Amino acid sequence: MATKIHPTAVVDPKAEIADGVEIGPFCCVGPRVSLAADVVLKSHVVVDGLTKVGARTAIYPFASIGLRPQDLKYAGENSELTLGADNTVREYVTMNPGTEGGGMVTRVGDHCLFMAGAHVAHDCQVGDHVILANNATLAGHVTVGSYAIIGGLAAVHQFVRIGAHAMIGGMTGVEHDVIPYGSVVGERGRLSGLNLVGLKRGGVSKDRVHNMRAAFRLLFSADNDATISERLEDAAARFAGEEEIMDIIQFMQAESARGLTQPKPVNGG
Repeated sequence: MATKIHPTAVVDPKAEIADGVEIGPFCCVGPRVSLAADVVLKSHVVVDGLTKVGARTAIYPFASIGLRPQDLKYAGENSELTLGADNTVREYVTMNPGTEGGGMVTRVGDHCLFMAGAHVAHDCQVGDHVILANNATLAGHVTVGSYAIIGGLAAVHQFVRIGAHAMIGGMTGVEHDVIPYGSVVGERGRLSGLNLVGLKRGGVSKDRVHNMRAAFRLLFSADNDATISERLEDAAARFAGEEEIMDIIQFMQAESARGLTQPKPVNGG
């Protein structure tokens, strides 16, 4: 397919524009931008910086992609934003490149949906099939696993890890890491259980879900006097070979800058 560029668009001649790209009215594309095949910029879209946009990604009006990070420590380093294929980036979404303090690259995977007003800050690492609902925000250095869903107006603190298939409720402030398949809700997020809706959508069998719930109780029950290391060892022994449970255990064992989101204490403290 031929490339289509609206006469009102401003596209730097140094930008790499692949076949089939459509650039709509009043868009601005900078000199270091690379747009892969069949990318669509609807209208009034700004893509700048060292930014790569994957094939068939659609970006809607007033999105700002690849401009200077909102980080006072940023000193103009030659950092990058990589946005994968088959993504949908809706109105007023903002995505920033990396910084020297975070590895120099912000990465977004494939098949993601960023609803209106969502924000992906510098040095974030976002997996595939991730959904950020309206006005959901990721602070710098956040990692989001594949198939995670972050509800509207939710805010994720710097350096937090969101595990794969996790669900974050709307208007939730997430200050600590969220286990894979976990469900977190609350003004200051608390782990409310497993993301049962996501597990059902993912075709996880009832027997596997039953085992996951048993492992969750073992790992997080307030009635268990064992240390977290002892709980992890116990769960690994009891549920060896259960892929989803081992994902949770390995996530909990990994190094963390923020600690883990925990269930709300029974006494409400």
